Parts: sequence; structure tokens; C-alpha cells
Amino acid sequence: MTHLVRYELDGAVRTGVQEDDRLYPLDRTLAELLRLPLADLRRTLDEATAGAPVPSGRARTLAPVEGRMEVWAAGVTYRRSREARMTESATAADVYERVYDAPRPELFFKSAAWRVVGDGGTIAVRDDSEVDVPEPELAVVVNAHGEIVGYTVCDDVSSRTIEGENPLYLPQAKVFLGGCAVGPAIRPAWQVPDPYALGIRMTIRRDGELAWSGETGTDQLHRRLDDLVDHLFRADVFPDGAVLATGTCLVPDLPFTLAAGDTVEIAIDEVGVLATRVVRGLRPLLDTMKESM
Repeated sequence: MTHLVRYELDGAVRTGVQEDDRLYPLDRTLAELLRLPLADLRRTLDEATAGAPVPSGRARTLAPVEGRMEVWAAGVTYRRSREARMTESATAADVYERVYDAPRPELFFKSAAWRVVGDGGTIAVRDDSEVDVPEPELAVVVNAHGEIVGYTVCDDVSSRTIEGENPLYLPQAKVFLGGCAVGPAIRPAWQVPDPYALGIRMTIRRDGELAWSGETGTDQLHRRLDDLVDHLFRADVFPDGAVLATGTCLVPDLPFTLAAGDTVEIAIDEVGVLATRVVRGLRPLLDTMKESM
């Protein structure tokens, strides 16, 4: 299986092509690669595997975002998501019903590149929220030309308490430090035969025991991926590309909430496995970030 990866080796951040246990270095950053048209990117990755691999055992995988890249997300793209949002919203449940079938999708900014957590990292839930959940999502990686060039895994960590109180609180429910994880790498789009036939699984473990698990598939997706990308690019530019999470339908029933010490694992067929651990509140997250520096 082939992936485009960002990694750290000998103190330097690099980009490469991972093929099973072989890692082939590239001489361009991820941002530079995402400025290329799809055909040129494909040729660049193919040519890289003709060279000599580097010792991948010493490499540390990083989140596949950098520079001016942004992470955006789509909401209410699965029936289960619509139902969950309507259940948690006491005052404006009808807005989720309307957007589910509306021509224009719900799109919102999720994270700048520097805030994104990678595989093996730490996500956070807000300490001013009572119910917080991970949201496992297939994410499309889009180049500067608006072409889907790959797929990755995104955890759109969310406060159900805050969004449920008022939909206008969505940015506070969705956008905060530790609230977005992406990775572990990018699966080239041309190597995924059908992105609408991918299994998605999530497990949450607490104190070594299974606390929650569920599985679904992208065949339940109510929107077309290219349509979501089209709306994202209609009035904006992404010079270093973007990641667009496409929504979730694995939503734990209320009152389940993440707790400090939980571990979350999200697996998407043909794409990869993203694993993170959980802390509650900004201060514990900052302490964790200092320890890892």
C-alpha cells in the first residue's frame, strides 16, 4: 500500500512516499506537492519509488498538513449525523433537517495546519463542555487546483453540549486546540478504486477496556465528494491545498462522552488508521505538548 507521508528524520521534517516498509524521500515539501496538478503529482510520486529508500525505522510520522494548508469540514452529510444533531439541539433542530437535503452543504473551518494533531498524538476536549465526542471522517486532500489527489483520516472532535445549546456556537464546539486530528498519511486518490465503498470503524478504550465501538461505510454518504470540494472552492483559494473532512455517521448515543485518558482509534479501509489519546482542558494539553517538544 502506498502513502504520501510527512515525517521527521534526524531532526529535519521531510516528505516521502511510503510503500509498505520502504520509505522513498521526496525533494519537495507537502505544500509544494499540492501546488502541482494531479497528473504532475502522480508522476512525481511514481518517480520517487525508482530511487533508494531511507531507513524508515528512524522516521517519525507527522500530520499530513503544513504551511498555509487548512482543514475544513462538512456537516450533516449522513442521516445518522442529522438525527444526532437534531436530538442534541433543544432550540433549533430544524436547521439540521433543512441542510441535510439542501443544495448547498454545510461547510466550516476546522483547523490551521499548525494546530492539527497527528497519529499517536493527543487530542483534547473542552473543560467547559459536558458531552464531547470524536467524529471519525473520511477526509479528501485537495490540491491548489481543486482536484482531489488523496484521502486521509480525520477526527473532528466536537462538543455536543456547546453546539446543542445553540447552532451559532458551532465554531466554539468545533475549533479549539487539540480538536482536530489528521493522518497518519495521504492515500493517493488514483489508488482507491471507489471512495464510496470504504469501511469506517472507531473504537474508544478507557482504562484498558472497550468503552465504545462502531462501524459504518462511506456508502451511507449523502453528498458527492466532488460537490463538497466545488462548494469549498467557489469563493476561496487554497494555494498550498486543503484537507476537507466529509462528515460522520458514527456518533455515540447520549450521554456518552470522552474522558481524560481515553484512547481513540479510527480505521478507514484503503486509507489508514489514526490513533490518539485524550486529555480534558487546555492546560493539560499544553503540558503534554511541552513534554513532547
